[in-house]
Amino acid sequence: MSDAGTPRTSSHATDPAPVTAATPAGPARALSRRRVLGSLAGAAAAGPVLAACGAPSSGTSSKPAPSTLATAPSKPVTLNILDVAGNLALTKPAIEAFKAAHPGSVSKITTTTGTAPELAPKVQAQQQAGNVQIQLVLTGTDGLAAGIQKGLWYDLKPYYTTFFPGLMDNYQPGAASMAALAQDQGIELVWTPSGPLVEYDPAKVAHPPTTTDALLDWAKANPGKFQYAQPRNSGPGRTFLMGLPYLLGDSDPTNPATGWSKTWAYLTELSKYVDTYPSKTSATMTNLAQGTVHMIASTMGWYINPRALGTVPAAMKAAKFDNPTWVSDAQFGVIPKGVSDDELIAALQLLAFLLAPEQQAVTYDEGYFYPGPAVKDVPLSKAPASSQSALQRYGDTEFDSWISGSTIKNSLPATAQVTAFDLWDKKIGSSK
Repeated sequence: MSDAGTPRTSSHATDPAPVTAATPAGPARALSRRRVLGSLAGAAAAGPVLAACGAPSSGTSSKPAPSTLATAPSKPVTLNILDVAGNLALTKPAIEAFKAAHPGSVSKITTTTGTAPELAPKVQAQQQAGNVQIQLVLTGTDGLAAGIQKGLWYDLKPYYTTFFPGLMDNYQPGAASMAALAQDQGIELVWTPSGPLVEYDPAKVAHPPTTTDALLDWAKANPGKFQYAQPRNSGPGRTFLMGLPYLLGDSDPTNPATGWSKTWAYLTELSKYVDTYPSKTSATMTNLAQGTVHMIASTMGWYINPRALGTVPAAMKAAKFDNPTWVSDAQFGVIPKGVSDDELIAALQLLAFLLAPEQQAVTYDEGYFYPGPAVKDVPLSKAPASSQSALQRYGDTEFDSWISGSTIKNSLPATAQVTAFDLWDKKIGSSK
């Protein structure tokens, strides 16, 4: 639900901070608020399905991956975790639980935040220096793809039997599809069908549009009152962009260059009635809250979480398109090449721990990546009471039936997604 597709925070801590237990209304609340208000960077972010793996770049760690591993490290290690997706908002409580439950594996866990564009250069520089200081990265598909293309991540398939038995069978079907795109170089931790949705002020919009024609008609009748953020920097913006080819019946929804003739024509016409395209999703939320616009492109997470945090009035509503195709999103854990065997083992143990149903239940959070759990059989009833309360109050009782009754597709491949962004900038964004 982030501005860049996968949620991320704007702050970049230069010194890793030890994982500590968050107070119920203190740091955890602050972290939640940063999800919505932060500057969320990353050009090809959140949701690009991965491009084919390129050859490892010069200087990538030459340390070979061990063919077999022990089930536990020989001594406790420090795990330095870099989060470039805002994933800690969902998994930090589980990471803290892992540290408490496995003192023989980890002596200390530190966390640092950053942005997806700086991820690959940072890891590559450490590998070239033979001094890898990041044992685990939490990333969206943007950072995952960049590392795969540069050969930065370990192939984890040799360790599935030991650490992740039945991995693919344990995922929800939509999550399994996204997980397969990691090419065995990342473990999917959370998943969402995402959208597209429209979010609106019911005091101003009596009958929300449920078809693309109805949306265009509404925009014509209410110029300047519909808005979506620039797809390159917005999860809802890019989800709207990638969902339209399915809604409009384009010839090839996976090929923005030659298969989106209806989409580009539609967006060109719609643009006549859109005043501006903000650079961040949070700006569209602010505009909706202040009444500057009456309807915006949204996703499940962006609908629920800002209202739960109080940054958008709770009275706002969401609507789906008729017979929608959902464009899903996911976040992953990856391990840079060059870590020690003991560090690799501890990181794998942590990733396996994060996939346990009781830890997955925590990822419901306050709707940040709704639903959140990537694995099967983790109903909301297993989530913490605070999550249940937030989702019961700020969620939509129809969301689950909307998901189960609709087709779900993966986001565009990384290269195609960048092409879509470039074409949108040229054809649509440049007009404002």
